[in-house]
Amino acid sequence: MAKNVEGTEVYAARDYEDPPPTPFFDAEELTKWSLYRAVIAEFVATLLFLYVTVLTVIGYKISSDTTAGGVECGGVGILGIAWAFGGMIFILVYCTAGISGGHINPAVTFGLFLARKVSLIRAVLYMVAQCLGAICGVGFVKAFQSSYYVRYGGGANSLADGYSTGTGLAAEIIGTFVLVYTVFSATDPKRNARDSHVPVLAPLPIGFAVFMVHLATIPITGTGINPARSFGAAVIYNESKPWDDHWIFWIGPFIGAAIAAFYHQFVLRASGSKSLGSFRSATNV
Repeated sequence: MAKNVEGTEVYAARDYEDPPPTPFFDAEELTKWSLYRAVIAEFVATLLFLYVTVLTVIGYKISSDTTAGGVECGGVGILGIAWAFGGMIFILVYCTAGISGGHINPAVTFGLFLARKVSLIRAVLYMVAQCLGAICGVGFVKAFQSSYYVRYGGGANSLADGYSTGTGLAAEIIGTFVLVYTVFSATDPKRNARDSHVPVLAPLPIGFAVFMVHLATIPITGTGINPARSFGAAVIYNESKPWDDHWIFWIGPFIGAAIAAFYHQFVLRASGSKSLGSFRSATNV
C-alpha cells in the first residue's frame, strides 16, 4: 500500500520475506545429515507413489478386461486412476514437505533448481533417489502381481495409437507446466503472507493439479509429467514400446518445468525486472 506525502511516495514495508537464492554448488551440504535424510524421504515417497498408482492402473485393467471375466465399465476407470495419482501426491507431499520439500518428481526438482530454490548437489541426489524409488516401487508391483503385470502393460507410459509424437510431447510439456506452476504458486512466500486469512494447505492444490492433468492426458500418453514415474515403469516392464517413446517423458516434463519456473519467477514475480531496476539505480548514483 502506498500514499503520497507532498509528492513523495512512501511504501509500507513488505509483509513477506523472500528466501535468499540457494548457492549453485554447495559442497558443505554433503557434510549434513539433513541432506541425506531428505534424499531418503524422496526415495521412500517415490517408491510408495509408484507402488500405489501402478497397482491401481493394473487393477483397473484387470477389472475391465472382458476376455478375462471383467466388465467393460468395471474397476475405478480413468477418474479413479487420476484420483489415485493426485491423492497420493497430496498425501506424500504433506508427509515429506517439512523434510525434503516433497518433490517426488525430477521435473519439480529441476524447476526449483532453475529458480535457485535447491542446489545442484541436492537436485542431482533427489533425482537419483526418485528414479531408484520408482524402480523399487514398480518392482514391488511386479512381485505382488506377477500373473497380471506383463499382461496389462506394467503401468508403463507410451504414446497412444493415433497420436503423433508432437502431440504427446506437447501434452507432457503443458501438463508439467500446470503442475510445476502450481508448486511455485502454492509455496510462494508472498501468497502465504498476503492470503494468510485464507488457509491453504499447499499439498492440496498440488495434488489437485496432478489429478486434473491426468484426466486430460491419460488418453494421450498415459500421463507422465514425472520422469521418475515413467522411468521406473519402463525399467521393470522393459518392452520396446515404452522405451521407443521414453524420451518424450523426460524432454517434455523438463521443458514444461523450465517454462513454469521462468513464468513464475520472471513474469509473475518480476525477479528479472527487479534485478534490472536495481542495476539501473546503482549506475545512476
